[in-house]
Amino acid sequence: MKNKDCDMDNGDENPERGNWTHKREYMLSLIGYAVGLGNIWRFPYVAYKNGGGAFLIPYFLLLVLCGIPLFFMENAIGQFCSQGPVNMWRAVPMLQGVGLSVVIGNILMSTYYNVIISYSMYYLFASFQSPLPWSSCFSWADSNCSSTPRVSCNVSGVLVANWTQENITCPSTDVITVPVQSPSEQYWDRVALQRSSGLDETGPIVWHLALCLLLTSILVAAALFKGIKSYGKVLYFTALFPYVVILILLIRGVTLEGAAEGIAYYIGSRSNFTKLTEPEVWKDAAIQTLYSLSIGMGGVTTLASYNNFHNNMLWDSVVATLTNHGTSVYAGFAIFSILGHMSYVYGKPVESVVTEGFSLVFIAYPDALAKLPISPLWSILFFSMLTLVGLDTQFTMIEVTSSCLIDAFPETLQSKHHFVSLGSCVFIFLLGLPCVTTAGIYWVTLIDHFATSWVLLILAYMEVLGFCYIYGVNNLIKDIEMMIGRKSFCFWLWWKAFWVLISPCLILVIFIWSLINFVPPTYGGVEYPDWGLALGWCMSAFILIWIPLVIGYRLMRAEGGLLGRLKSVCTPSEDWHPYLEIHRGERYSEESCRQRKPLSTKNKPI
Repeated sequence: MKNKDCDMDNGDENPERGNWTHKREYMLSLIGYAVGLGNIWRFPYVAYKNGGGAFLIPYFLLLVLCGIPLFFMENAIGQFCSQGPVNMWRAVPMLQGVGLSVVIGNILMSTYYNVIISYSMYYLFASFQSPLPWSSCFSWADSNCSSTPRVSCNVSGVLVANWTQENITCPSTDVITVPVQSPSEQYWDRVALQRSSGLDETGPIVWHLALCLLLTSILVAAALFKGIKSYGKVLYFTALFPYVVILILLIRGVTLEGAAEGIAYYIGSRSNFTKLTEPEVWKDAAIQTLYSLSIGMGGVTTLASYNNFHNNMLWDSVVATLTNHGTSVYAGFAIFSILGHMSYVYGKPVESVVTEGFSLVFIAYPDALAKLPISPLWSILFFSMLTLVGLDTQFTMIEVTSSCLIDAFPETLQSKHHFVSLGSCVFIFLLGLPCVTTAGIYWVTLIDHFATSWVLLILAYMEVLGFCYIYGVNNLIKDIEMMIGRKSFCFWLWWKAFWVLISPCLILVIFIWSLINFVPPTYGGVEYPDWGLALGWCMSAFILIWIPLVIGYRLMRAEGGLLGRLKSVCTPSEDWHPYLEIHRGERYSEESCRQRKPLSTKNKPI
């Protein structure tokens, strides 16, 4: 690797890989990556379900115990070696398969995210109509569509729908509520998705979703065309504008009748502190923390790899993680104020209109927005915000794949970043096409269930195991001190406790709990066929299989007896050091790196 001076024409400390133009672009990328769709559509419901305001106690406590330490560790590793999630395992060559698993997981996650952004984009375009197309049962609806409940009276075994008009007195025991679907629910199923009966009925491509998927891929490719240089400029809008939209929606929401009741259920007087005695609440807080920060997905490592070597990544980690959790709470107020108004309009209790996931952002919330004056404006704002939040996360996930490819073949691909980004986006677009068929929502749910849940816990645990136990937490600390300077014994004792004991134990407990309570996926009450579930498990296996394969490959190529081979593949390779020679110092001098060679002559990157 060439020794480059810092004062190059482009101003980058690392002219070969490049650096962020400004520190604020890096911070925006971290926040944009961490703040994803889960902050909008999952956290508010999870908080409400687990005691409202009481849930904030375990939520922020687990951020301190697990979230910040792991985020800091990933940040430090990426910044130290200036490499992505594959090459960072030069520190522990035996576990380089973890990096490959991270890349495969990112590809599947990108496919899933790309489709959800296309849903948001379709609703954004559909919002440029007045009235909103889901505000009433229009020509696309069937006879089961109704904006109001349908009540019939059981008169001598015959259901009479208009019994009030016929002056018939109906005892309460004979009043029967006929199940109906709201216009927004039918619009989602019958128009947006054109949903089939199940995974067995794949059906044709839904072309309006396919076009939105194509547009999403084009936007991502354009943003990443020049790598972090173009990506950093886009972030000034995509990372900041959603906060403005949430503020506008919040101000509008709190002025509506019923908003106070919705907020009371979310984080207010209806908070239930007795919930803190239930283990489920703490498990949900830990899962929400780990998933919302995208621990173990390689994005944080990739973004940090473009930092200057002496950047203080500790405070970056604290600010980004606190912003992520604060955004979840902030967005929840905007969501629940509108849902409170919706419950007021329908005359229903708040708990009957609260939901999560697709049902919240594509059924319940659009239904609530349709009830407001100037409803297209609020709908446009909401779905533009949702689209931008999704794009910010998608940018980083695609960059993870691109950076790993470029790091693997730097001489060939370093100057062709635009082609690599474009190729990655085309590949993700093609993978997403089955997810925009009439059975697409079942594929999306399958990927979400098997590729983005407990699999990430295994990757996060392997990361802690590799760097804190095999590479050694003391070696990790020395590497960090090369970047941010020496710290006190007590300072590192604090972080050691989290890295070596608390965080890995929490991940392990959550993983075991997730397996014990595993429930096969369903969507809309539709169960998956056996072959679909088998495919889901194959998906998980395909992500994780690289870990044992690379371990076996490394051990076979190493020399000596079993213990000698094991020691060899656990020793850092010659290429594990700061990217630039001027930062290596005596600890990573050429002679020091050469001393590892007898133990690891075959630990070159795969």
